Amino acid sequence: MPTPFKSTASRAKSSTAKVKAAVPAKRRAADLAYDAIEAMLSTMQLEPGSPIVEAELAERTGMGRTPVREALLRMISIGLIVQQPRRGLLVSNIDLAEHLDVIQTRRVLENLIAACAARRASAAQRKEIVHCAEKMVAAAERGNLDEYMRGDHELDLVIHSASRNRSAVKCVTPLIVQCRRFWYAYQHEGDIIAGAQAHLELAQGIATGDEAAAITGANRLMDYLEDFAKRIIES
Repeated sequence: MPTPFKSTASRAKSSTAKVKAAVPAKRRAADLAYDAIEAMLSTMQLEPGSPIVEAELAERTGMGRTPVREALLRMISIGLIVQQPRRGLLVSNIDLAEHLDVIQTRRVLENLIAACAARRASAAQRKEIVHCAEKMVAAAERGNLDEYMRGDHELDLVIHSASRNRSAVKCVTPLIVQCRRFWYAYQHEGDIIAGAQAHLELAQGIATGDEAAAITGANRLMDYLEDFAKRIIES
C-alpha cells in the first residue's frame, strides 16, 4: 500500500533557507538560486507548462535577479525550461513516453558516478553519504515527504562531490530533476519507504569503497524508479 504523506505545500523562501543550510557556504548565489528553483520544479510548485516570470521567482526565492537569471539560463540549456515564441519561458512538460529512456540513460551515468564516488570519496564524505540516506529512511518512516525530498537532494550533492566527475554530474543533473518531477507527480502510487531503502543501499555500497557494491546500489535505485515508472505508464 502507498505510504501516506504529509502536506508538502511550503513557502519557497523557506525551501531556499533549507537549501542554504544543507550545502556548503561557499556555493555561488546562482547555484543556490538553481537549487531553490529546482526544488519548485521537483515538487510541482512550478507545474509543467506554467509560465516562468523572473521577477516573481526572485521574490519567491529571496534571491537577486542576476542569480535567478543565470539559474534560468542553465535550466533552459538542459531542457527543464523551454522558451517559446510569444509565450516566453515555460516549465517543460513531463513526457510519459520518453520517461523510461530517461531512466535508462540515467542508469548508465549513476553507475559511473557511484563507482567514482566509491573509489574517490574521503572518509568524511563516506560517513556523510550514509548519514544523508539514513535521514531519508527516517523521513520515510515518519511519512514526511518534505524531509525525504530534501534528504534526496543533500545525498546527491555529497555523492556528486565525492565522485569528482564533473562531466557525469553535469549530464545526470537534468535527468535527476525529471525523475523527481515524475515521482512527485505520481507519488500516490509510490512506496516512499522502498525508495528510501534503495537510496540507503546505494549509500552503503559507496561507503564500502567497493565499486561493484556501489554499482549494485545504483542499479537497485534505478530498478525502483523503473518499476515505479512502468506501473504509472501501464496503468
